[in-house]
Amino acid sequence: MKQKEKRKTSIISKIFDLILIIVLLVALYYAYKYYQLNNFNDFVRSEININFSQFSRDKNEIYTADGESESKGYRVASYKIDSPQYNDAMFYKKVKVKKNTPYRVTCMVKTRNVEAKDGKAGVGAQISIEGTTERSVAIAGTQDWQQIEFIFNSKDREEVHLGFRLGGYLGQAQGEAWFSNFKLEEGTAEDDNNWKFACFIFKNTDVNIDGEEIKLQVTQQDVKDITNTYNLFKTSVEEMSEGKMTAECDMYDIETPLSKLSYDDEFGYYASPEDVESQIQDIISTNDYDHIFIVVRLRR
Repeated sequence: MKQKEKRKTSIISKIFDLILIIVLLVALYYAYKYYQLNNFNDFVRSEININFSQFSRDKNEIYTADGESESKGYRVASYKIDSPQYNDAMFYKKVKVKKNTPYRVTCMVKTRNVEAKDGKAGVGAQISIEGTTERSVAIAGTQDWQQIEFIFNSKDREEVHLGFRLGGYLGQAQGEAWFSNFKLEEGTAEDDNNWKFACFIFKNTDVNIDGEEIKLQVTQQDVKDITNTYNLFKTSVEEMSEGKMTAECDMYDIETPLSKLSYDDEFGYYASPEDVESQIQDIISTNDYDHIFIVVRLRR
């Protein structure tokens, strides 16, 4: 009788141990899943409207260059911001920098139904420095993976809050954005005293404003005035610096009409970087310009 009771107690103990192991394995599985979803690698989550956005790691939407990550047997989860309502939300991390040093930041971005509130320019999926107006271009709409870059100078700062944002310093956005493959590179100061400018002349403006189609053209006199202004600037730079600085400018005629303008309550309609980026991107990506000018006609 005692032998049977001991055997019964032993079986119950083994069953209990097995159940405990199963419970622990299930707990570890869900803890791992939670870690995968919420492992932000020291990135701080920030939003203007609290609890309007969701931050997560997404291993279903990932960027792979020629399948590199897949071939190594792992999937690097992207950082996702989902804003069903208009918000300014971002991941940011404190980054130490050297004073008066140029830096280049790149990352891959994918968007779905990203829309800026009131159609404000400079708002969308972007790289930026938290608390400043310094930023990259802003990606809106539904776009597949693409690289964006942000170049900044640290000036007198020794650290910056580098962020990956869905929104903007002066605006809010809704939609979904994924960020991946972050890279920060330190540059070197340019010793060349020759300034290189690019001047893009949009010969035609064809926009729809409040239901009215507006078509404008840059005139030959406009082009002549622009050329004369540049020549005067070039001469002034060299004379005022006593030959220590020079300037040169490449002129580009853009035949594709400018079809979109941004709006500001204080200054009215204007051409923002996002309005012209697609027409000039190929040129500026293959040339090293210090400054870029955009010329458009906005009045009859």
